Amino acid sequence: MITISSYIHRDSLRDLIQRWMYGDSRRTDGDELVQLVYLNNAYVSRYLTAFSEEIFQRFHHQALQVRKTRLKSDLKDVIVTNVPYRTARVDEMLHGYRSRPELYYRETPFHGTLYFSGRPAGRCYIGSNRIKRVRRLAEKSARRIIDRMFSTIKRRAEALAEERARHQGISREELITPPEDMIAEFQKAESRLLEDLRQGRPIQDADSLVIQDVAGLKVIVEEADRSRFMDLISALKSCEVIEAETHTGRYNAVNLIVRLRPDPERMTSKPLGERLIQVMQMRGVDPEAANRRFRQFVLSGEDSVNLEVILSGYQEMLESEIGRCMHEDRIIRQRLEQQYTGQLACNIEYLMGYLFMLPASNRMEMEETPIKLWHRYLPDYFDEVLKGLFNIPSVEVLE
Repeated sequence: MITISSYIHRDSLRDLIQRWMYGDSRRTDGDELVQLVYLNNAYVSRYLTAFSEEIFQRFHHQALQVRKTRLKSDLKDVIVTNVPYRTARVDEMLHGYRSRPELYYRETPFHGTLYFSGRPAGRCYIGSNRIKRVRRLAEKSARRIIDRMFSTIKRRAEALAEERARHQGISREELITPPEDMIAEFQKAESRLLEDLRQGRPIQDADSLVIQDVAGLKVIVEEADRSRFMDLISALKSCEVIEAETHTGRYNAVNLIVRLRPDPERMTSKPLGERLIQVMQMRGVDPEAANRRFRQFVLSGEDSVNLEVILSGYQEMLESEIGRCMHEDRIIRQRLEQQYTGQLACNIEYLMGYLFMLPASNRMEMEETPIKLWHRYLPDYFDEVLKGLFNIPSVEVLE
């Protein structure tokens, strides 16, 4: 159902997600998810770093300065202090941020790296990379699945209306349907889809939905330099641009999807980091075995991955971080504007949240999936599921 193109072994993750949607979990799924999420993220971090350094060095022909970051405040503070030029709109955005920084989602988690050219005394911010956080990945996966399910339910509801029109001997266009009947038809179509899931019957139009942007790179490129950048990236032997989309209007930028072929030997030449080693040890895997597992994971995976490259001028980059197209505002709008929020939608959100959070727990073996798409739950239940996943006692009853 969901193919994450920045990952390797992505078909295995897609198949696991689809099994869980049908309530088919296996005892080994917890261990498999540790690899499909954590080892993948370690791999993404390595090839994204290597690719970013190559791009920035080739484009600027200068030594790089790098700074790891875990909060959006780091990025936003940098872009308002590294100002390459001024316009009335730039000054307006800078003034707004500097006067009320607390309104700009500074505490948003951001797992990325900031890049600068030049020496420390005169360094210039030139772009950043980031890896989509697990929570955002779960949310985006759920939203894609929900949208697809909503389309399927609507088509089934329309088929019910077509059938009713035939029984009345009229065309679908002539059929007058009271609002309560339209709701009833939608609910009937939803119930049939839930029953298909419960019975394990295949769903029409359940082809793969692709997420391309788990790994992302944003490069400050003014419009006059975009041709030079495109020539540069096209000349790289290890990658190819497979998609290019120009955005105009509230936000002006070029979004590229790049297919990259990382060198597996280079990607596995260094041992895993301490935090990932700790996660593996918690699951009974010693450091030496963890590094062997990572190497085998990379060598046995797909030879190419996709990542997003955004080309944006400085002023438009400001618009996306502190201006009219602020990223966090867009996330909030996406959540508020979701068309379908019924039982199935809520359960998909719960299921995907649980699936991507499971690897962070110390569960050694997978038990039955605590969320079935055809069941009805209150949010309170999912809260308790997450507490149980991390052994957090309920505050209401302490004995």
